[in-house]
Amino acid sequence: MERKGCAIITGSSRGIGLAIAKQLALDGYPVVITARGTEISNERSLQYFKDNNFEYLYVQCDVSKAQDRVRLVELSEKVFNKISILVNNAGIAPKERVDLLDMSESSFNEVMDVNLKAPMFLSQLVAKSMIKNKTEGEKATIVNITSCSSDRLSLNRGEYCMSKAGETMMSKLFALRLAEENILVHEVRPGVIKTDMTCSVKKKYDDMIDEGVFPIERWGEVEDVANAVSLLVDERMSFSTGNYIDVDGGLHLSRL
Repeated sequence: MERKGCAIITGSSRGIGLAIAKQLALDGYPVVITARGTEISNERSLQYFKDNNFEYLYVQCDVSKAQDRVRLVELSEKVFNKISILVNNAGIAPKERVDLLDMSESSFNEVMDVNLKAPMFLSQLVAKSMIKNKTEGEKATIVNITSCSSDRLSLNRGEYCMSKAGETMMSKLFALRLAEENILVHEVRPGVIKTDMTCSVKKKYDDMIDEGVFPIERWGEVEDVANAVSLLVDERMSFSTGNYIDVDGGLHLSRL
């Protein structure tokens, strides 16, 4: 059997990204782990891969910067020959939650650069690499980690909602463009997941869970998202593209 190409997971030194990297390593893929920090600063996260003898490459990378995106793809190709999976996971929330009428242009630009521009142009680079290096009949997959905020409104973090809605459209566009290349594109929409990003609003979501807002009455775990990604990149999903999975405890379900 031909050796699998690698899986690049952006923003994967912690939280959802790290859980996805661990799961894809368990699925048999060499993984490329990226984060803004140095390899030494993320040594604790990388120890899992060392302890389990998983193939991995750490690339210090700010995906909002064009030169870093190019270097990420070049290093991945150099070490693992080809890329089979890209998971666009890196994302940020606005530094402050403010009313839509008070949102600053600098906050808008910062969130859009990381959450929309970066996955757009990294997907472009990786897709070209996948087309160039994969063998005939071989499938490759891009998965975009968006959010329930893709279509749910938060007036105090409008830039985040707009960035994720844009990534939803980006997923559809790439799915249509790349289908002829046997590169499948999917989207995962996490809801309230227990991560560093949500710890500052823990009480808000604890109260919502207690009030029955979530049909599945618990916090989401990072492994819940990782399992969805694992499903979407599986060979059994070879006749499906342009789909999304809500990993939100049923929050998206409308009720009277």
